[in-house]
Amino acid sequence: MSRPAIVLAMQPFRTEHVLPQPVLRRLDSFGCLLDAEPLERFDDGRAKRLLAEAEILITGWGAPYVDRKVLALAPKLKLVVHAAGTVKGIIDPGIFEAGIAVSHAAEANAVPVAEFTLAAIIFAGKHVFRFRDFYVADRHRDRTYPMQREAIGNYRRTVGIIGASRIGRRVIDLLRPFAYQVLLSDPTVDADQARGMGVKKVELDELMRSSDIVSVHAPSLPSTRHMIDTAKLALMKDGATLINTARGALIDEDALLATLKTGRIDAIIDVTDPEIPAPESAFYDLPNVFLTPHIAGAIGLERGRLGEMAADEAERFIKGAPLLYGLTLESLENTA
Repeated sequence: MSRPAIVLAMQPFRTEHVLPQPVLRRLDSFGCLLDAEPLERFDDGRAKRLLAEAEILITGWGAPYVDRKVLALAPKLKLVVHAAGTVKGIIDPGIFEAGIAVSHAAEANAVPVAEFTLAAIIFAGKHVFRFRDFYVADRHRDRTYPMQREAIGNYRRTVGIIGASRIGRRVIDLLRPFAYQVLLSDPTVDADQARGMGVKKVELDELMRSSDIVSVHAPSLPSTRHMIDTAKLALMKDGATLINTARGALIDEDALLATLKTGRIDAIIDVTDPEIPAPESAFYDLPNVFLTPHIAGAIGLERGRLGEMAADEAERFIKGAPLLYGLTLESLENTA
């Protein structure tokens, strides 16, 4: 039996480390990698030549949109594997309707997000950023010594997880060795399921009211847009921290900034809406905000997991085994 033809489509400058040479060699061992140079467009001669033979298409960040026009160019296509997180914005619903199998590496991308969130929770509990700022500004410890007597630290603190998504569940798993009480708010999880995860299910208002640290992991859907609004923020304890490594649109940012300007709560923000705040945004300047440029997900060498997971799925498909991370059009609607 001939090896199925594999074609790559992504922007190389955005996908460094996703497909290193060992992964490319592995792809060519169970499939036939037609060209190690990824396609960046689907409308030139090289693309048309490769797509005409493609049975498996491995996409990544910056890939051209895969729609029915691409299917017309790729009549042999059977599988699209996205070597990144969400396929929204990459895969047209028509691909599913045409019976093409679709998989993704969101599970691999969830690992560094959960690790980043764990670090953020630990640092938030110890007020690390405030200690750092005072120490650096003062060059002495007159302000930091008294802070150590405050009711801070990570022993017996309450962490609220909003959303039992793949990342939310990973964060819950990572929190197990610590002395936290973990609350969960997720309408799709019942009390028994929550207990099975070792957490307590509560309504969102109770979570916001009771938690010392709130971490957001819900999917970004029309129904969840601005789910954290002025009223929800008002419920948070003085001195609590809000962490968002999910999607910026989940939080009403005008409400968040208004609350942060009071100094009543802190925030660790990795995602915003818009993706890059305006230059004049207070996110850049407020001392109680730790802002990062959407780096919780796979960066640098962490991207290697994405390519490895994509290769795993392609190999399973070729061998006739079920995809572990296959998507349907219905499941796509409820993912981030």
